Amino acid sequence: MDMIKDALDKEDIPYTIKEHRDTAYDGLFILQKGFASLYVDEGDRNRVLAIVKRIRTLPYVAYSKDE
Repeated sequence: MDMIKDALDKEDIPYTIKEHRDTAYDGLFILQKGFASLYVDEGDRNRVLAIVKRIRTLPYVAYSKDE
């Protein structure tokens, strides 16, 4: 989600992110709804979809502190 936030900030696109985590339910809603919902203005929809699509195609690399 941080990569999406950074990309939207760089493009000056206003957004709201609603995370679906609740410690009382130990992540139950994350399984049902996903990690978060992203809300943007209707006029920015296509730009945001293009940004998210581009980010999803990037390879994911996890780094270990032990390496």
